[in-house]
Amino acid sequence: MNFYWTKTNQIIKQIFSNFIWDIPNTENKVYLTFDDGPIPEITEWVLEELRKHNSKATFFCIGDNINKHPELFKKVIRDGHAIGNHTFNHLNGWKTATQDYLANTELCQEMIYKHSEVLNLKPKLFRPPYGKIKTSQSKQIRKLGYQIIMWDVLSADFDQNQSKEACLENVLSNVKSGSIIVFHDSIKAFKNLEYALPRTLAYLNENNFICDVIKQK
Repeated sequence: MNFYWTKTNQIIKQIFSNFIWDIPNTENKVYLTFDDGPIPEITEWVLEELRKHNSKATFFCIGDNINKHPELFKKVIRDGHAIGNHTFNHLNGWKTATQDYLANTELCQEMIYKHSEVLNLKPKLFRPPYGKIKTSQSKQIRKLGYQIIMWDVLSADFDQNQSKEACLENVLSNVKSGSIIVFHDSIKAFKNLEYALPRTLAYLNENNFICDVIKQK
């Protein structure tokens, strides 16, 4: 059985204060994020839902998926969304040597630059897959100029043992101004995502939240 917080504990935020867990603001902004894409059909569906609700998001992409689906990756950018690095092969930092982890991260960044060059996109946002990263890895990644973006609210859409209704409730019961919310534009998560995302977007609009992109400080 997997254990995870759907609402990140304040103590965790304080201990790992070098990571960005939320973005407090007075404008009622929240930050939708999508991990693991781009995936044909899934990411395209997400883009359409965001377009319907005039919402922006940040996509933490796997480099191998960017390489396989460069046109879809460019479509994400053209729709006005932000891009982040999610390693090239979705590596678990706890199980990976630091130098291998850094090389894999940089390979993903090369794909981001390669396939967005004409759009002058130079992001340095990073999210560790599974949220698992060693202290040595995080230090080196921050030295390379990345900001490590974690989350405040976890939908847990990836959990196939969780109902789609519970996935939605994970978000709606925890979201507040400044929240960074995690979804996944992946095949595995789609059953829950297909139900939860449109309802999340409708709720956010009805409650005057603004869905914005994460910008590098």
